[in-house]
Amino acid sequence: MPIIVVMLVILTLAGLVVVYAAYPHRRARLPGFPRLGRAIEKAADAVPIVDDEPSDQDLSIPLR
Repeated sequence: MPIIVVMLVILTLAGLVVVYAAYPHRRARLPGFPRLGRAIEKAADAVPIVDDEPSDQDLSIPLR
């Protein structure tokens, strides 16, 4: 019985990760679960985003 419970928890977390990766980054609404969709949008807005643009203080070594 404990194995079944642990597997259900793992599958639930994996499903939440997939939903988190799929919907907020496309700015799409989660169909069928508006409350969960709003919670995921709040979580996505709270996570810091790393810019792909180089910063003013680029410390990389130039190639010759």
